[in-house]
Amino acid sequence: MIDKIFLGLGSNKGDRLKYLQRAVMEISLTEKCRVLKCSSIYETRPFGNPNQENFYNAVIEIDTVLGAYDLFFFLKSIEAKLGREAIFEKWGPREIDIDLLFYSNLIYDNDQLTLPHPEILNRDFVIIPMVEIAPDFVHPLLKKQFEDIDLAFNETHIIQKLDYTLV
Repeated sequence: MIDKIFLGLGSNKGDRLKYLQRAVMEISLTEKCRVLKCSSIYETRPFGNPNQENFYNAVIEIDTVLGAYDLFFFLKSIEAKLGREAIFEKWGPREIDIDLLFYSNLIYDNDQLTLPHPEILNRDFVIIPMVEIAPDFVHPLLKKQFEDIDLAFNETHIIQKLDYTLV
């Protein structure tokens, strides 16, 4: 298995906590993936479209035997299984969003998949959970550990760290 694969989870429709927990459970149910670490859950302001409910966000680290593309499509199938509609408004409300943030140190870009995820550095709700669970992980483009990434955001989204857990 390849280590240092990180996923971003988010939900702002329905029972947000339940959707995050179910996503982690679905990822864990396959023999092809294993959840290694889970960050805290953070309540966050919406990114990109402020006219919607607040999100719950978290980051998890997994091991998998799946390649990056197969993992990407597996994650999309979990989103669909949990009720996310295939056609959705960009940055709009969603039951579940599972972003493939990093696949080890792979740098890749095409129409369907970009690695590392291109919006990471704009999202405190990704960087802060990454610092929490993988402070020494080196961003493959920046060549910096997460604990050394500047947290000077134009806009902060995190409202509070919650006392809930993903597992």
